[in-house]
Amino acid sequence: MPERDAEGYLVEPADWNEELAQVLAQEENIQLNEDHWDTIRFMRDYFEEHQVIADARFVIKHLAERMGRDAQKRLFDLYPYGYVKQACKIAGMRHPRAWSTG
Repeated sequence: MPERDAEGYLVEPADWNEELAQVLAQEENIQLNEDHWDTIRFMRDYFEEHQVIADARFVIKHLAERMGRDAQKRLFDLYPYGYVKQACKIAGMRHPRAWSTG
């Protein structure tokens, strides 16, 4: 298991893989489906391109391309304890310290 901080976030996002995502999702009591994978892959691609964690509004915009106006609600249905608490963790991001809410 790659190194994680006290809250369970990866210390090094490069250590992430899809198998690890499954383990992290299980710890959050989330059964990953295609919409989860869509958000996770978007977040990983965004991080690769920009070297920063995608703000939730970028993920919502991405989802809106497929889901329309329900994208924000859908994101929070996918990750009921919040974008930071669950989506960022499962996608292998470091804990975003500047963000206080998910």
